[in-house]
Amino acid sequence: MKDLKHLIYFENLLQEANNELVVRAKEEGRLALGYTCYFMPEVLLDLPGCFSVRLRAPRSTSPDIATYYMTNRTCTYGRSLLERALEGGYNFLDAELATETCTVTCRFQEHLQMMNIISNPKFFCTFIDVPHKKGGTTYEHYRLQLEKHVLAPLHEKLGVDVSDGALRTAIAQHNELCRLITQIGAFRKLDRPTITGFEFSLIQLVTLCCPKDLILPYLRETLEELRTREPDLKPQYRCKVLLAGSENDDPYFTKLIEDSGALVVADRHCYGSLPGREEIEIREGETALAAVARHYLDTSMCPRFMNQDVMRERKGYLADLAKEYKADGVIVEQMKFCEYWSYERVVDTIILQRDFGLPVCSIEKEYVNGTSGQLRTRFQAFVESIEIKKLQEVGKA
Repeated sequence: MKDLKHLIYFENLLQEANNELVVRAKEEGRLALGYTCYFMPEVLLDLPGCFSVRLRAPRSTSPDIATYYMTNRTCTYGRSLLERALEGGYNFLDAELATETCTVTCRFQEHLQMMNIISNPKFFCTFIDVPHKKGGTTYEHYRLQLEKHVLAPLHEKLGVDVSDGALRTAIAQHNELCRLITQIGAFRKLDRPTITGFEFSLIQLVTLCCPKDLILPYLRETLEELRTREPDLKPQYRCKVLLAGSENDDPYFTKLIEDSGALVVADRHCYGSLPGREEIEIREGETALAAVARHYLDTSMCPRFMNQDVMRERKGYLADLAKEYKADGVIVEQMKFCEYWSYERVVDTIILQRDFGLPVCSIEKEYVNGTSGQLRTRFQAFVESIEIKKLQEVGKA
C-alpha cells in the first residue's frame, strides 16, 4: 500500500516522552500532566492551558537502577518508567496524576513523590482511589475522587480553570479526536484492510502522548489519505488477529506479530483504542464531571472488576470484537508479574476457545522484548494452526 504521509513523523514522535510537540506546547507555557492508567481520565488533563502525556519508556534497556528500588519481581513496565525518570526523561512534567489501581505503577509514582526525582519546582503527585465495581454509589465515589484529588490540586497548585465550562471545552476536543480515531480504525474492518496494525498502533499512541490540538491536524490529513488508499493486490498477511491484554505501548511488538503473518485488526489492551476512544456523552441535567466519571467506569474493560457478570461481559466483548473486525483468532498478552492480567489471560485462554470457538495464543511478555525470536516462533506457529483450522473447515464443508 502507498505509505501514509505522516507515519514516519508519528514514529519519530514516539522515540521520546519529551517529543517535538510536547516541547512546543511547553514553550507556549502550557502545563504537562503525566498519567499511566485509563482510570485517570485524560480529558481532565487536557483542560485549557494543559495537556496530557500518558507515560512510556521508549527504547528502554535493562532497568537496573529501578530494580534496586522496586525488586525484579515487579513488572518491567513500572521499573522502566522509574528508570527513565531517574535518567531525567520526565523532567518536563508539571504534575503526575496517579491511580490506586496497578500496584507497580502506583509504586513508581510514589517514588516520584518521595524521592524528588523530577527537576521541576512546581511538580507534584496526587492519587485517586478507583472503585472495584461499576454502578450504584461507585459513580459518586469516583466523581468525588476526581474532584478532590485531580481538579482541586490542579486549580490550587497550578491555577488551572476547572469550571464546568472548561471541562465541556476539553470534552469537545476529546470527542473530535475519538471520532477521528474511530473512523481511522474502521478501515481495519474491511475484508481487505487499508491500514495495518502497526500503522494504527503508531497513530493511537501519538494521541496519548502528544498535545491533542497539535496532533489533530495530522489525524485529519491521515483520515483523508485512508479514504482513497487502495489495499495491496496480494495481501501481506495469512490471517487476522485481535490483540488483547495488559499494558502494551510498543508498536514494534505489533509489527513483530504482523511480520509473522498475522494482521492485527483490533487492539483491546491498556494503550489501545478498544475501549478508549469512545465519545463522552453529557446527559441532560448532568455535570461535565459526572459524565466523565460515568463514562470511564462504564467503558472500562479492566480485570480489576472481578464480579462474575462483569468478567463474562469482558469475554463477550472480545468475542464481539473478533466478529466485528473479522479476526480469525486472538492473541492474549500479559506483562510478566502483572497480577490482574495473569488471571485474566488464563481465563481468556479457556473461555474464548471453549465458549466462542476462537483460537487463542496466550503469551507472557516483558516490557522490553529481548526474546523476540521466541515470540516470533510462537506467533508463526499460531498462524499455521489457524490456517490448518481453516483447511479442516473447508474439508468438512
